[in-house]
Amino acid sequence: MERDVTASQHKHWRTTQERVEKYISDNSFKDVNLRGKLYPKAKEVDRLYHWELPLGEKTWENWTFKSITIQDFKPIKTGMAFGPLWSTHWFKVEVNIPEDWIQQEVWLHWVSQGEAMLWSAKGEPLQGFSPGGVHLSPLKGAKRTGPLEPDQSRTDYMLSLCWSGSQETQIFYIEMACCGMFGAGADGMISPPDEDSVFQLEAVEVSTRDKLVYKLLTDIDVLHDMTVSLGSNDLRAHQALYAANHMINTIISGNYSQASQIADTFFGKRNGDLAHTVAMIGNCHIDSAWLWPYSETKRKCARSWSSTVLLLEEYPEMKFACSQAQQFSWVKLHYPKLYDKISLLVKAKRFIPVGGTWVEMDGLIPSGESFMRQFLYGQLFFKREFGALCKEFWLPDTFGYSAQFPQICKNFGITRFLTQKMSWSLFNKFPHHNFIWEGLDGSTILAHFPPGDSYELRVRVKEAVRTINNLQDKGRVSTSAFLYGHGDGGGGPTRNMLERSRRLRDVDGCPRMEHMSPSAFFERLETEQHNLCRWVGELYLELHNGTYTSQARTKKQNRICEFSLRNTEIFLAVVAVKGKMKKEELLRHQDKLHDAWEKVLLNQFHDVIPGTSIGLVYHDADRLYKEALASTEEVQRACRPFLFEDPGKKKNGEMVVINTLPWPMRQVMIVEEEGTQGEVQQSAGEGQYYVAVEAPGIGWSKLSTPLTPPKVTVSLTNNCYILENQYMKVQVNRFGQVESLMVAGESQDVFRREGTHAGQGNQLVLFDDVPLYWDAWDTMDYHLETGRVLNVKESGCEVNEVEVVQSGPLVVRLKWALKISEVSSITQEIELSAVSPYLVFRCKVDWHESHKFLKVLFNTALLARTAAFDSQFGFVERATHCNTSWDSAKFEVCGHKWADLSELSLGMAVLNDCKYGWTARGSTLMLSLLRSPKAPDAKCDMGQHTFSYALMPHKGCGDKTRVQRCAYEFNSNLALLSTSVR
Repeated sequence: MERDVTASQHKHWRTTQERVEKYISDNSFKDVNLRGKLYPKAKEVDRLYHWELPLGEKTWENWTFKSITIQDFKPIKTGMAFGPLWSTHWFKVEVNIPEDWIQQEVWLHWVSQGEAMLWSAKGEPLQGFSPGGVHLSPLKGAKRTGPLEPDQSRTDYMLSLCWSGSQETQIFYIEMACCGMFGAGADGMISPPDEDSVFQLEAVEVSTRDKLVYKLLTDIDVLHDMTVSLGSNDLRAHQALYAANHMINTIISGNYSQASQIADTFFGKRNGDLAHTVAMIGNCHIDSAWLWPYSETKRKCARSWSSTVLLLEEYPEMKFACSQAQQFSWVKLHYPKLYDKISLLVKAKRFIPVGGTWVEMDGLIPSGESFMRQFLYGQLFFKREFGALCKEFWLPDTFGYSAQFPQICKNFGITRFLTQKMSWSLFNKFPHHNFIWEGLDGSTILAHFPPGDSYELRVRVKEAVRTINNLQDKGRVSTSAFLYGHGDGGGGPTRNMLERSRRLRDVDGCPRMEHMSPSAFFERLETEQHNLCRWVGELYLELHNGTYTSQARTKKQNRICEFSLRNTEIFLAVVAVKGKMKKEELLRHQDKLHDAWEKVLLNQFHDVIPGTSIGLVYHDADRLYKEALASTEEVQRACRPFLFEDPGKKKNGEMVVINTLPWPMRQVMIVEEEGTQGEVQQSAGEGQYYVAVEAPGIGWSKLSTPLTPPKVTVSLTNNCYILENQYMKVQVNRFGQVESLMVAGESQDVFRREGTHAGQGNQLVLFDDVPLYWDAWDTMDYHLETGRVLNVKESGCEVNEVEVVQSGPLVVRLKWALKISEVSSITQEIELSAVSPYLVFRCKVDWHESHKFLKVLFNTALLARTAAFDSQFGFVERATHCNTSWDSAKFEVCGHKWADLSELSLGMAVLNDCKYGWTARGSTLMLSLLRSPKAPDAKCDMGQHTFSYALMPHKGCGDKTRVQRCAYEFNSNLALLSTSVR
């Protein structure tokens, strides 16, 4: 008699819902639930061998697959732990499939705590294995080994869809890296790495898998998901719950086919024509470095992309978007067979390059030229490799967005922009998910923020529902992007995600889900852009603004490299125009600079230059910067003999001053005695002298014809030093603070307003700096409440008061020192030259603090409602008041070489040579100097630092062009060369 599987008259919502959950659980009642029936037959592999890659200079990148397979592999058992952190271990797996598994699906299961790659015996990368979440072993059951979601691990690989019965031994190699998906933080994900970490190999097995059971598990999983996500007040949620309950009763009765039909009937009930569409775009955001070094990212790309290739072959509807030309280049170099497969899928428009940049760079700190190179090198790579340019700027995860992006994108044929990081803003919710973004020059670009607020969606009902409920532009657009796939540490889409997408493709109660390419999605959006609002200027992320300061050395090296590359390219361009250098040599130098730019661009990745990676990454970054600078120096040396005339005709050398800026530049230089042929005007130390020189724009002048400018002087009045040159008059007290600053010949004072204000500049201020969680990333608004001025008598700090060390006539220099704490100190020289319109502060800091923030403060008498900040190819203005929550949120902002407070007829600019963080409140401007976060790099910025900033008075709001020029001069010295000039 057929069993009655109808439901009882009264159904309890919670008990039924939990019944469904337990019936597909990985952990509960697996001996009797459906999950326990997924793998009917299983066994351990027959033989397992191990070999460890030697530590030292010979990393995995120096080994070929063939050289690895001939090593002495030793037999081992599962359960062993391997290390140390960042080491590599290879395993040889041999398995014989039992005869009675014929015509069954057969799967290989690899369960380890380290990331791994499966290789064929012929050396072809097959698929990545990911740790974390719940590891499923058919023999040993489920085991949670990480903090991630259950389906974030990838532990199985299909050996055969229908086993042929062959008795041939199957041989595979598996490469395991001793690190997790997110490194190996000692006390949490962003904690510094635990160097004592070990990584266990838990299971290596083969099994059969029941196709129908897998389908039913997925069906019930999605039905349960609808029930939970839609809630008890939703009609469709009740229908989903009852369908799942009915399926379970039917399965228990033994009628699996009927249970499958119940699910198919439910998912066959379609949406109406007006349903919102979510455009499903597979992606795998891989940080080029973060909690792991660059070398590990190269393997993450191969693990993730090989897994994606398999899914693209299995699911023809799937589209996969992939950014970062650098990562494509890495895979091409280290995994050519995988790259060939990817290239074919790119041609088929299934594996889709997006972004158009070399890496997903930081959106604020790189210079305008660096941004141009990011797009130039990225687009050139995609055009060369795949025959097409990217149309979408793809930057989902960075910490703010320059107002110059729309104009820069337009120069590279990019008209669309996608990101989601703005959803992280702490104070205000950005008012649009779709809008027209207008940049500094009026250029516009179509912008989209996926309303699911993530690029790591799992294809869950709650995510689809949130996408439409969260949409800020309801009624204006009919389609929203839905970016699915595991990211940051890699992984990408999974089979479970794609199976869920098939069931949710068009089911009543959820938005319509359609697989689309990014281009197809934006084409739909473009038809509706007439409905969209406009946003003008920068996209300011109200979080992670400590990244403008963390890892100060990296930011300094970046600035130095950017200017060095610029200057070197001007040298090479002049030589090329002169036509004296052989073409082959010229091209070789061009290639060398191209390679140097690639290294700098890589270090501009959005977790490297912001200072948010582990310490190991900065060892790599330092090396790349040094190599880039060495290349510029080599090319400059090669160019020098060709700059003036044929080196073969050279007779007598003469000292020449070269200016690479496009306007005349004056500077006081230090020269050796024997190198000077003009009047020596001031000693700079033993055998060295100061000389005032001028060179025309992108030109040169002889050192033998120096300037004789009006003298710079210093005097002591009322315990303060008065420094004066042809541009300014400045008063410095005995603690190094600027008490008065005036443009020469003017009566207005930057720091003093009669009867109302007496401010000071160059106040060194120390703040407590304890964020809520993201240590190297965040500085919170409340840190501004904790400031303590150090260079005052009342500070309690040990101060060596100001003394004169140079007294003119070309250079005046003061010097003083301060003990910040028992472990940190600063020495500062204050310098004014006869030809300089700004006062320079040169700092040497020995920094060993913990969660402190050092800034320099300029408390002026200026009444400025906005402050201007240097940006890429221009400047941005931000409010100095807190009228709105949007203004208040900008308590720490990004600027490049200068920032300025101005009234109509008087202004003050602060210039710098390597800093990016600023605060402007009322009449006060602060420049951020050093932070001391402890995660993810426990030694972030500990040690010695040298940097400079300058104070420039000027004639008010209309003088910003002069400020901009002076900032370039402050970052770009004149070059002194020896050549023959007639």
